[in-house]
Amino acid sequence: MRLAATILSLAGAVAPGLAFAAPPMSAEAFDAYTVGKTLTYSNGGTAYGVEQYLPNRRVRWAFVDDSCRIGHWYPKGQEICFVYEDENDPQCWTFDLEGGKLNAHFTADPVGTDLTEVEQSPDPLACIGPDVGV
Repeated sequence: MRLAATILSLAGAVAPGLAFAAPPMSAEAFDAYTVGKTLTYSNGGTAYGVEQYLPNRRVRWAFVDDSCRIGHWYPKGQEICFVYEDENDPQCWTFDLEGGKLNAHFTADPVGTDLTEVEQSPDPLACIGPDVGV
């Protein structure tokens, strides 16, 4: 019994994301966590983008140093799919909470695009672009 506990403990230390991955969030849990917030995401420790979550499943997204895109999200099974004004193809992700931070996995890229929440704010997303500012 003690050996099994030690093995499980070591497995969690070696591969915490693989051994005990959190289950995907439901659409209701995702909405409750995100609405009214602006979240900054990283990919492998590198800044990736920022998304503002608005009421009625609307969003405002910007890659780092890029202009904002307006869109909306909808549930599709365990995925949360986003459609933006400049794209017709949905971008579907699964989300989970780990250590009080949101994790996102792009389902069309099973080995690559994983995002982690690195910052959270109640402030709106500051958009850059030709139609913003004075």
